[in-house]
Amino acid sequence: MSDDRVLDCEHAGPTVLRMMVGLQLRRLRESGGITCESAGESIRASHSKISRMEMGRTGFKPRDVADLLTLYGVGDGAVRENLLAMAKKSNAPGWWHAYGDVLPGWFEAYVGLEQAASIIRSYEVQFVPGLLQTEDYARATIRLGHQNAPSAEMERRVGLRMRRQRILTRPDPPMLWAVLDEAALRRPIGGAVTMRAQIQHLIKLAELPHVTIQVMPFSAGGHAAAGGPVTILRFPENELPDVVYLEQLTSALYPDREADIEGYWHVMNRLVVEAEPPTETSALLQRVLKET
Repeated sequence: MSDDRVLDCEHAGPTVLRMMVGLQLRRLRESGGITCESAGESIRASHSKISRMEMGRTGFKPRDVADLLTLYGVGDGAVRENLLAMAKKSNAPGWWHAYGDVLPGWFEAYVGLEQAASIIRSYEVQFVPGLLQTEDYARATIRLGHQNAPSAEMERRVGLRMRRQRILTRPDPPMLWAVLDEAALRRPIGGAVTMRAQIQHLIKLAELPHVTIQVMPFSAGGHAAAGGPVTILRFPENELPDVVYLEQLTSALYPDREADIEGYWHVMNRLVVEAEPPTETSALLQRVLKET
């Protein structure tokens, strides 16, 4: 790894840094013909921990990284120093750690990935995507899953969702391409007033150059992603793998096999062809608005 590569990472968030360190560790292990089991034994851990480290799904202990580099034959030198420095930086908390009281571990990982992504593509069935929600709509959707939560906790959860949305207004926003099922627009979450404001918000967001919104109409019938919501994240560092995120009620799945990721990309590409074209989004939303 060159010094230039480390300089490229200076402004990367902790999640991406973990992924980059993990990628380099995996390459070093594989080039040395070392199994995950052997690597795990060297740091007094299981092979599953090595797998989590290599995918950037867990923090790094400096001693573990140092021991692995020694095992992989990386002694003193720039490569070792740079990887140890990146591992240390990757343990720095992101802004979302301040919401740890309302942020489950399975979603914390996603928030870090979302904040680092350069491209976010998603399909939603029941709800408007979190990054596109108004505050009132967000409050109504969050209340569905936390009906007994006290007001203070509710506002913390809403605050977290609103904080996530700042990526759309920062100087280097990601490209967001969202396909919404028509059901998400017709379902009166929070009542008519909240839904009208939400649809007006979507019309405004669709005008942004880095935001593309499409609607999958009921008239399209069945389609490739009828099974549920899908999000795919791509990162500015070309060597990092894409991440597929499948959210469930109380957990999430991250399919990481290359064939699975490619399959979801095919599904997403089919969706944008089957949905109404982006040029029709504003007119379609205006029609829905009149009927709401």
